[in-house]
Amino acid sequence: MDEARDPLVIGQTWSGEGRSVALATVVETWGSAPRPVGSHLVIDGEGNFEGSVSGGCVEGAVITEAMEVIGSGAPRMLEFGVADETAWRVGLSCGGRIRVYVERLG
Repeated sequence: MDEARDPLVIGQTWSGEGRSVALATVVETWGSAPRPVGSHLVIDGEGNFEGSVSGGCVEGAVITEAMEVIGSGAPRMLEFGVADETAWRVGLSCGGRIRVYVERLG
């Protein structure tokens, strides 16, 4: 990935501009998962985002949680998977599960 599209570089830039920023990182996957461990999504306090941790509605849920993390400063571990009755709605109908750690930067 080129530096201009690297979510970590973008998050650092946003933080340097004075924006409130959260970083979401895929920390575990089981079975079929859309993005590998180490994938990142950065979110600012206005809801702008770059990168990807899954795609589909999972990213919408992660962005919502990230906005709360930005506000509270308390990190969160999120889990999405086929065992969850909402798996089809959040885009994990492929049978996989993912864990995403969300933390505020700065």
